[in-house]
Amino acid sequence: MYDHLEEAIDDLRSRFGGLPVPAEAEEIWDDLWHQEAHHSTALEGNTLILNEVRKLLDEGRTVGDKELKEYMEVLGYANAAKWVYGQALEPGDWTAGDLLSLQEVRTVHYEAMTPVWNVAPHPHATPAETPGNWRQHDIAPFPDGMTPPPFPDVDHRMADWVADVNKLRDDSDVAFPERLAKTHNEFEKIHPYLDGNGRSGRLLLNLLLVRLGYPPAIVFKNERTKYLNAMRKADKGEYGPLGEVIARAVANNLYKFVVPAVAGPARLVPLASLVDAKAGLTATALRAAAERGRLRAQKSDNGKWQSSKSWVADYQKNKHKRPAKARKPD
Repeated sequence: MYDHLEEAIDDLRSRFGGLPVPAEAEEIWDDLWHQEAHHSTALEGNTLILNEVRKLLDEGRTVGDKELKEYMEVLGYANAAKWVYGQALEPGDWTAGDLLSLQEVRTVHYEAMTPVWNVAPHPHATPAETPGNWRQHDIAPFPDGMTPPPFPDVDHRMADWVADVNKLRDDSDVAFPERLAKTHNEFEKIHPYLDGNGRSGRLLLNLLLVRLGYPPAIVFKNERTKYLNAMRKADKGEYGPLGEVIARAVANNLYKFVVPAVAGPARLVPLASLVDAKAGLTATALRAAAERGRLRAQKSDNGKWQSSKSWVADYQKNKHKRPAKARKPD
């Protein structure tokens, strides 16, 4: 999986110039924005469905009969995600050339949590624990045994965490998704805030991914159990399962949103980027059509089938026609 992801990212960079900035490809980032705001808050128990999220973010309308807190959770996350996308690609003087700054860590939490805090602040929060500020409480051990550090240690633990993040560009024998998994898990183990640690951790993961030229990772709500189980294993130093969750999430977004949008109709792209479930074009169906010669396609250097939007359109137009029978010789 890891090699497959790196090949896809190399292809994105060499053939399409890498990730486009939001101003160049607003549609891509809007799709990612809706999906991330919905699924990441749903992982924490938010009950808004995707259509309600779209109405809230695009039209400012609160559709459905949910508590105000739930709408503000989504709105705050969406504000933070939009800030993350722009900040990751155009950091200005926030980082002084580093991969991440402590100021960015605090700002992500401030953006994500301020809207919900204004309507439903944490009942045990002190004035020093508002969004963007470290917790001033100890956190009880989690049911699986993980215990966040005492609150006086948070400041230096977070400084150390940012210093470790800034080494991610260094060469390593450890697979990159597993290094990201460790980074993400260490943030959650520190649990620097009184509330909103999961949301902030996933936003920071995506800030790092986008800044390094990868699409953001969106863990879908139906993968919640797999994600949490992988986090528990990472708590014990086993980072492979979480690394795979992250790698698959990045690859899915690459094929579903990024490559189809940046590739012109004649560009050859992996079959996964041409999937259209509503039209019955699953990855399996496209691969079978390519192997039977019904879909015009060719194999890349790594042996994977590739086709184009225009070739798929031709296949859709003609797929119900029977192939012409060869004429018998006279």
